[in-house]
Amino acid sequence: MTTTSETPARSNLWTPERRGPTLGIILLVTLLAFENMGVSTAMPRMVAELDGNELYAWPFLAFLAASVVATVLSGRLSDLRGPRPSLLVGPALFLVGLIVAGLAQDMPQLLAGRVLQGIGGGAQVVAVYVLIGLVYPERDRPAVFGLLASAWVVPSLVGPALSGWLTEALSWRWVFLGLAPFVLLVPVLRNLPPHTPDRNTRRGLPLAALGAGSGVAAVSWAAQHPTGLDLVIGLAGLVVLAPSLRVLLPRGTLTARPGLPVTILSRGLLAGSFFAVEAFIPLTLTSVHGYSAIAAGIPLTLSALGWSTAAWWQSRKPEIPREKLVRWGFAINAAGISGVTLIAPSWGPAWATPVLWAVAGAGMGMAMSSLSVLTLGASTEVDRGFNSSALQISDMLGSALLVGLGGVLVTTFASAAAPTAAVVPFDLLMAGVAVLGAVLAGRLGRATLGS
Repeated sequence: MTTTSETPARSNLWTPERRGPTLGIILLVTLLAFENMGVSTAMPRMVAELDGNELYAWPFLAFLAASVVATVLSGRLSDLRGPRPSLLVGPALFLVGLIVAGLAQDMPQLLAGRVLQGIGGGAQVVAVYVLIGLVYPERDRPAVFGLLASAWVVPSLVGPALSGWLTEALSWRWVFLGLAPFVLLVPVLRNLPPHTPDRNTRRGLPLAALGAGSGVAAVSWAAQHPTGLDLVIGLAGLVVLAPSLRVLLPRGTLTARPGLPVTILSRGLLAGSFFAVEAFIPLTLTSVHGYSAIAAGIPLTLSALGWSTAAWWQSRKPEIPREKLVRWGFAINAAGISGVTLIAPSWGPAWATPVLWAVAGAGMGMAMSSLSVLTLGASTEVDRGFNSSALQISDMLGSALLVGLGGVLVTTFASAAAPTAAVVPFDLLMAGVAVLGAVLAGRLGRATLGS
């Protein structure tokens, strides 16, 4: 009597028909990651030279608002025409935005460049998700999303240092202009499978996109300036967001309806809890424990490594249900967040922060990739763009709202110089959000196509 064991099919992303899309995805994500890491480092010098210190937050907000609008419109375009138009126009607009920002002589020109970059970046991200659903079979998608996470590793490790060197030795302009030639390396996509256009009419998407873009920008502004009139601006942003989300998210998302809606909601809970806590780690280490800015950034680098490692690991485990990986990821994230709560007091073990935040990053890598796989699995060919757009909107909104909440707590109950009284309860609250996500993961397995 002989027995045979079935060997799981290996993920094959580099066959001739997939080599172009795979290479293109890696290049696009890597470029966006370098831009993200580099701009944050160069921004202080940038706005100082352009005499725009009073507008310091606006280059970030301009990119964010434009990205939200482009995310929605690119999703609709992808459902109508497939991912090709967004993947051709998006990099072109991103390239123009890099050149405009790199040659900026004043703040309005810099903001114009950032808007173009946001439109190009938002269009690309959604189209990449649609491309993955179109080109790669379901068994290969965990590996593709593992690649997306890995594409952030090198930018996370060398991006800030390289950007700092360019800013000091040459000019902040090279943070933009130095990336421009690499956009041209993105391969033109040919021979994609045919796309079935969406015949359903989705009314109000452009107006809802503008509402979401302005709403998220207003909330983010209030998060960075959580006092007086700025808080009113943030509340007004929430009022604008409410009706927009009814159009932009699958029905039942905010009530955690089983299937696709709770999958979209989980993405917001996961990103929001993690990035909200991460936003206050450097502040805590510098203000409470006297760390230098460089030392305070080390936990963020290690979290990126933990993230990419876990994303790679999940891609090698196709036999584990994605719902289980999401639950594990939320639980690990909650453990990491609970751990860093201990560093907020002056007596806390600040030395443990890099390890704790690497653990939280591992939870993100495990759950984030799995939620992306589940979203595509619950989508049909005609609504992948809409659902991928909803996933990104939930991600950005969760982060903006919860970071904003943290800013309000620090301003109300503590201060930037002594944030402990606010950071401790806030971190515990975010750990609770992660635990809620782990509980809701039980509803993920009931996803149905187009739910």
